[in-house]
Amino acid sequence: MKKEALKRILNFLLENEGKKPEMYGSIAWKIIFNEPIKKEELNVEGLYLNYLDITSLPEGLKVGGDLLLWGTPITSLPEGLTVGSDLDLSETPITSLPEGLKVGGQLWLIGCDNLTSLPKGLEVGEDLHLPSDFLLRSHSDDELREMVKPGFIKGEIYR
Repeated sequence: MKKEALKRILNFLLENEGKKPEMYGSIAWKIIFNEPIKKEELNVEGLYLNYLDITSLPEGLKVGGDLLLWGTPITSLPEGLTVGSDLDLSETPITSLPEGLKVGGQLWLIGCDNLTSLPKGLEVGEDLHLPSDFLLRSHSDDELREMVKPGFIKGEIYR
């Protein structure tokens, strides 16, 4: 079902039956339906958007907890993205990560077969989970850590 049709159905239910979807008006709602987001709404505790039709996120987004994008068609992340806990991009078609990406917890890239490199300044506070067929698999853990400098990978690198 197309997003526009889904939004019309949900708005119809709200207007005619007073049934308000749980996430109505939230930042997740606004991202899904491409609605304007106010600057003060860009700091959120966590976003769980697995399997939703998300292709991008707003500039200036700061997530205090987890940002879960597993199985979405996301193709890019905004510059300056900070995630306080885990960032899960597993099974997405993402091709690159922005320079200076900060992930306080684990970074999950399982099934991200289009990803060709790790960016300078990448900070991963815990473990990095790479796909087994990652294009950089021939690099050692030390070489991958060097690749992201001045960033860092504090935890283990799993392939």
